[in-house]
Amino acid sequence: MIRTGCAIAALALTAACGGGTTNTAAPANDAMMMENVALPIENGSVASESATAALAMADGSAAGSAVATATPEGLTVTVSVTGITPGEHGVHVHMTGKCDAPAFTTAGGHWNPASTQHGLDNPQGAHAGDMPNLNVADDGTGTLSFTLRSGTMAQLLDADGSAFVVHAGKDDQKTDPSGDSGDRVACGVFAAG
Repeated sequence: MIRTGCAIAALALTAACGGGTTNTAAPANDAMMMENVALPIENGSVASESATAALAMADGSAAGSAVATATPEGLTVTVSVTGITPGEHGVHVHMTGKCDAPAFTTAGGHWNPASTQHGLDNPQGAHAGDMPNLNVADDGTGTLSFTLRSGTMAQLLDADGSAFVVHAGKDDQKTDPSGDSGDRVACGVFAAG
């Protein structure tokens, strides 16, 4: 049992240090030892991980959610909003997991671990947290799903966390640092789960 446990620990350490992806299954009697081990996938995030941000307006009313899920392609963020003004809205992952109303400035700037420029149309961009505009219908609802190609779940859920922000206006996808998308109208902090 000790020898098998050491082999499993060595395998997990090798994978975590860039030794590649492993699909080796542990013997049935070692299942208890493996239940808390997360094996990395190629983009550095952890398999089957997700994080959810419950979005709220400045007055505290619910405004929907953003769910980030680790995939082999990156972090897929699926947003669903309610009670937002109709039209196009800039939406981004922001670098700090804090959403103090009314302006939500405590969420910091856009999530940008690689220190790039802003905007999906910027040749020097984009931030890891940059996304296409969210279209909100006349009834105040809207959905968007987009895969962030850089950044990992571990970075998203680092010591100071991260937040998801809905802005008042449309993101022009090129103006650094924020896309000229205006005030922050809804915010939520990502939590693992």
